[in-house]
Amino acid sequence: MKTRQTLLAAAGLAAAACATAAPAFAQDAPPTLNSGDTAWMLTSTALVLFMTIPGLALFYAGMVRKKNILATAMQSFAICCVMSIVWMVAGYSIAFGDGGGLNAFWGGLDKAFLNHLTLESLTAAVPESVFVTFQMTFAIITPALITGAFADRMKFSSMLVFMILWSLIVYAPVAHWVWGGGFLGGEGVLDYAGGTVVHINAGVAGLVACIVLGKRYGYRQENMAPYNLTFALIGASMLWVGWFGFNAGSAVAADFRAGMAMLATQVATAAAAIAWMLAEWIVHKKPSVLGIISGAVGGLVAITPAAGFVDPMGALFIGLASGVLCFFAATSLKKALGYDDSLDVWGVHGVGGIVGAVLTGVFAVEAIGGTAGSLGQVITQIEGIGATILWSGVMTFILLKLIDIVMGIRVTKEQEVEGLDISLHGESIQ
Repeated sequence: MKTRQTLLAAAGLAAAACATAAPAFAQDAPPTLNSGDTAWMLTSTALVLFMTIPGLALFYAGMVRKKNILATAMQSFAICCVMSIVWMVAGYSIAFGDGGGLNAFWGGLDKAFLNHLTLESLTAAVPESVFVTFQMTFAIITPALITGAFADRMKFSSMLVFMILWSLIVYAPVAHWVWGGGFLGGEGVLDYAGGTVVHINAGVAGLVACIVLGKRYGYRQENMAPYNLTFALIGASMLWVGWFGFNAGSAVAADFRAGMAMLATQVATAAAAIAWMLAEWIVHKKPSVLGIISGAVGGLVAITPAAGFVDPMGALFIGLASGVLCFFAATSLKKALGYDDSLDVWGVHGVGGIVGAVLTGVFAVEAIGGTAGSLGQVITQIEGIGATILWSGVMTFILLKLIDIVMGIRVTKEQEVEGLDISLHGESIQ
């Protein structure tokens, strides 16, 4: 009997040991392809690309004068082409590579030309090729956003050179700091889908660029009203739809968090559009098409860092705050300081990104993203904002000044007056 009891006890211990060890073996198992996640990420990638062409191209083209519509749309399309190659050659490696001893600041060149990539390479449960392309669409739209700040006045050749250098020296390192294992992510900065990496980064660069280039000829003296607000409305609507790939796709999975990010995006965008419309209605006595679509984009921007961390109530407050604050930044602040940010890149993307990043620290829900809102988290968010503003601002200024010395950055007065469609591209809207 004693021997039998001893054997039973030993068997029980062995079973307990196996049960305890099972999760460890499961954690050590290599990731496997999930077809559902892959299908969602393929869709999200297409949606984010849709944001730049045709979304941003139409949005920006509709807000400039008739003589610059083609040149403005051309910038978005050309950037899409150029940034795809830059990302493949070096951008992805700098953002998501292993930088060795410098990994806190940049990812190195070990993945340059995607020489490590195989058919079976995985990121999470999706092919790394899909993840590379998904992140490529972010690297495309970020520099494209900047072009709105200097619309009507930058040389096309200089713009291309600037965007190539900026993406490698500014965008890719900041992406690494937050998403690629760098110091901001390590310190706990929350940026779910690009409030810091994309929007504050682009907003600061746009502000610096419009100041360095100077004001458009005739600014505040001539009529510079948008030529085709129907284009702008269609473009803004495309951005709204595409943004679901931007935010919900950043889950890199078809899961509960992706669903919550999608809902948060919709709530915040609608709230911001309404808030901007009401603010404009009160101040200027009429709600405008340009105002409501600008408010919607401001809400999309503000919810981007927060989408995977907040619940619908948090999204509502973020949307309302961004709508009002972006309105005053794009109107009163811009007028008071006198800078010529043609399409309000700083007022919408810079300010919206800052509002969203700070309020992510307030409204983050632990059950959703693993971090609860707190004063400490707000301070961490502000540190991330400060690092991004400093790096983007300083490096953008240096790059523009160097390019200006080498090849010039602004078109001539005659070219600007004639319009960039004809003077730079030899085409026009009939």
